[in-house]
Amino acid sequence: MIIKTTWFTVLTTEYNQFLPITDRIERAVAESGVQNGIVTVISKHTTTGITVNESLECLENDMEQFLTRLVPEDWPYTHARMLKDYGSTAGNPTGHLKSLLTGNHCHFVISEGKIVRGSAQDIYFCEFDGPAQRTICIQVFGEEGNGCKQK
Repeated sequence: MIIKTTWFTVLTTEYNQFLPITDRIERAVAESGVQNGIVTVISKHTTTGITVNESLECLENDMEQFLTRLVPEDWPYTHARMLKDYGSTAGNPTGHLKSLLTGNHCHFVISEGKIVRGSAQDIYFCEFDGPAQRTICIQVFGEEGNGCKQK
């Protein structure tokens, strides 16, 4: 049994941003040596997300507009107040709520050393409070050798 955990960071450049990270995840799976198992991708941050969708610029725009309609910037959020523990005003309630909607992780089956995903499925890191340096964890769990084959 192999368990391999790797981390990588991204430096986001916008307040809200969708970054395809599928290539990084596939590379981590290939380097792990796992032939059959599971890969988990998780963000360490509460104002970011991990989601799976088709990697199209027009769809990324639609996703951002959809989340903006659901979580408008100008709503009177309770979280937008002075936080004594931080010594500053919380200005990121929308980031927390958008993260709640996208989730902060995803899982994929690994078969024959590759992630099992649909041809239009890509993994996104979602920034909702940037720009910032963000950390993403990849954990690959499984076995070397023969196992189930993709259909």
